[in-house]
Amino acid sequence: MAQRRVIQEIKARISLVEMARRYVDLKRNGARWVAPCPFHQETKPSFSINEEEGFFYCFGCQASGDLFDFYGRINGLDFRETLEALAEEAGVALEEDPRSISSHRDDTARRRAVSEKHQMLRMHEIAAAHFVGNLMGEAGRECRDYMARRGITEDVAKDFGLGWSLREWQSLADAIRRAGLPPELGIKASLLSKSERGRVFDRFRGRFMFPIHNLNGNVIAFGGRIIADEDEAKYINSSDTPLYKKGEHLFGLARARRAITTGVPAMLTEGYMDVVTLHQFGYGGAVGVLGTALTPDQVRRLSGFTSRVELLFDGDRAGRKAALRSAAMLLARGLSCKVILFPEGEDIDSLLRTRGKELFEKLRKQAQEGLAFCVRTLQDMAPRDAIEWARAFLKQVEQPELVSPYASALALGLGLAEAELREQAASGRRQGNRDVSQASTGAAVKLRTGEMLDREIMTFAVRYPHAMAKLRDAGAQLCLRAAWSRALWDKLENNPPDEVFHLLDPREKNFWVRCRAHDAPPLSNEEGEFAAVHAILTRLQLAEQQHSVAAALQQGAGRGDFETDLEYLRALQETLENSHGKQH
Repeated sequence: MAQRRVIQEIKARISLVEMARRYVDLKRNGARWVAPCPFHQETKPSFSINEEEGFFYCFGCQASGDLFDFYGRINGLDFRETLEALAEEAGVALEEDPRSISSHRDDTARRRAVSEKHQMLRMHEIAAAHFVGNLMGEAGRECRDYMARRGITEDVAKDFGLGWSLREWQSLADAIRRAGLPPELGIKASLLSKSERGRVFDRFRGRFMFPIHNLNGNVIAFGGRIIADEDEAKYINSSDTPLYKKGEHLFGLARARRAITTGVPAMLTEGYMDVVTLHQFGYGGAVGVLGTALTPDQVRRLSGFTSRVELLFDGDRAGRKAALRSAAMLLARGLSCKVILFPEGEDIDSLLRTRGKELFEKLRKQAQEGLAFCVRTLQDMAPRDAIEWARAFLKQVEQPELVSPYASALALGLGLAEAELREQAASGRRQGNRDVSQASTGAAVKLRTGEMLDREIMTFAVRYPHAMAKLRDAGAQLCLRAAWSRALWDKLENNPPDEVFHLLDPREKNFWVRCRAHDAPPLSNEEGEFAAVHAILTRLQLAEQQHSVAAALQQGAGRGDFETDLEYLRALQETLENSHGKQH
């Protein structure tokens, strides 16, 4: 089944209104449904759904899209993950790779990969239950004693599904065999390992186990911690598998998202134990980065739930460096963040358990805003390094409207010329975005600015994508000046109207929804709207001709050749007559 048919079938079985009701309290307001937006913290009903078009829009944060955008954004999933989750819920089979029509050989391989993933999920389910059973049994006494020493309660252990891997070599491997699943696949799932002699054995042995869940609640990986002073790595983590890429997931997010979506700020930390301790002390928005430096994919996933993040790091040099990098990534994405640094020698777990919430809350109140922390940290760096950092950071900022305030704060804090800093940063951002026709500064520019004209053209194109040929015949594509409008034009022209929406980036989707849904007029006046755009294009083209001929005369186009100059004058007169005739 092609991607378009899959999407249509899912939308036919799951409505956007039904889906949104799971997360917000929708109320009917005329032709729309409204509610407080689930994507930013507020109480006013700025979030609205146009049920007929199947789009949502928020007047506050400008979030917009269709069923797939809503589900993906609120669950922090990419399009492929969203498609798979909604297809499963709707009972729609993904018979083919949504991006291509596969050959029989490719299709067989894909089906085998899907089957393997299902078996791996089953293996992780078995492993999770196996580890929990170990913890509760007699063999888990040493781990329960460790939990008691660390102050981990049975309730929080149950909430997180914590467990214990036995010190035996094949305890889990035997459980997987008894379930009728192939041990070789357990190796691929990073649950088992194989010796040089070909013997299969448990990857995790004698460790306190932390299951890692995806946002659908499935266990997809594990982290295992030693509980005694042993000559082994403190933590062993699952390797990347077809189910799990550690740079894409956050430990505890499946549980924390309930708190985060109610307005609690996300707390981002490094270790499993830190996350468990924070939740035990009532901080339900805590998540961990799974033993790696924060990644863009993790930031993207987190930004689907909140715009406020508190970074928790050690106060040593390494902690400050990690905090600087993490704060920059969050700020570049447009999130608000604060940086909480712990006294040297303290971590979250030790501080909360030995010194209590009072000191922790004091540290939270003293926390610096993310950009202020970055500036303060840069002031301690070599000037050249600080300037390079600032330029690189500004180039990574995803929302253009944030560049100016960020540049102002950096320039003030570092003693730099703001205009120069902003210009240097902007040069890389706007490569190719400049007006390609600066010569058109005469009547054509006075008639309509390039931005306004681009919006006029693309508004009609988005509202009536089946009429792209009419626009092309009128020369509309030649009048587009901005990079965003040319990129959107290419997508509309090269893709079927009912498939193009899912190829748009977030800003393009926002524009699409504002043109077609939101409070846009009904799509019932195509000829009238086209006539208005066509008239604008005609006047613009005539004005440009007039300006070109006049400019040629002014520059002495004939270079003293009377006949050539006369031809230019006749062309100018004809252009003026055409312009006059078109306007009447």
